[in-house]
Amino acid sequence: MIRVEHLTRRYHDLVAVDDVSLQVEEGEVLGFLGPNGAGKSTTIKILTSFLPATSGRAEVAGLDVATQGLAVRRLIGYLPENVAVPPDARVEEYLEYRGRLKGIPRAERARRRDAVLEAAGLLPMRRRILSQLSRGYRQRVGLADALLSDPKVLFLDEPTGGLDPAQRADVLELIAGMRGQRTVMLSSHVLAEVESVCSRVAIIKNGAIVARGTREPGEDEPQF
Repeated sequence: MIRVEHLTRRYHDLVAVDDVSLQVEEGEVLGFLGPNGAGKSTTIKILTSFLPATSGRAEVAGLDVATQGLAVRRLIGYLPENVAVPPDARVEEYLEYRGRLKGIPRAERARRRDAVLEAAGLLPMRRRILSQLSRGYRQRVGLADALLSDPKVLFLDEPTGGLDPAQRADVLELIAGMRGQRTVMLSSHVLAEVESVCSRVAIIKNGAIVARGTREPGEDEPQF
């Protein structure tokens, strides 16, 4: 579902992504693990067609992210590391607006909006002004937005940033429930998060993949 071959991104003398190759199979949740500044966000921005690569090739569901970027964006859900939302809109108004932008038919928008509000734990906040929300709840709004079009491929860049422990557990449980239903690439710098939801992990450091691991069949908890 996701194929990456020799992906490189340079910023003048800085190599942010260094010859990265990986793949994510359909229905798999891949943990993309590494410290801050390792190249996780840059890689995901390339895969979501928001940033061009310097060299290499990447495909999402058979679509080339460099030449078919608009088609890729229509297909995926993307939660960036820093969620930007309009401060004066209400949560449900914002999701309604995002649904229109994503081309969700009018008859489906309200149903999808309510479904993602519930999935992201935002039903009590649906009438709140976005500027009044904590960073954790704004992160949840970003997750709801990423799920709004019911995408089969989901990119989540540090999805638990700013969440308290209870909220973090809820979001990780939601992601774990996607195994087999969506293809997910989850970036994190927290090993425990990746262990709790992912069947496979790729570890990135200084822009390069330095290790890979897979949960052995029959294990209750993955060991990487």
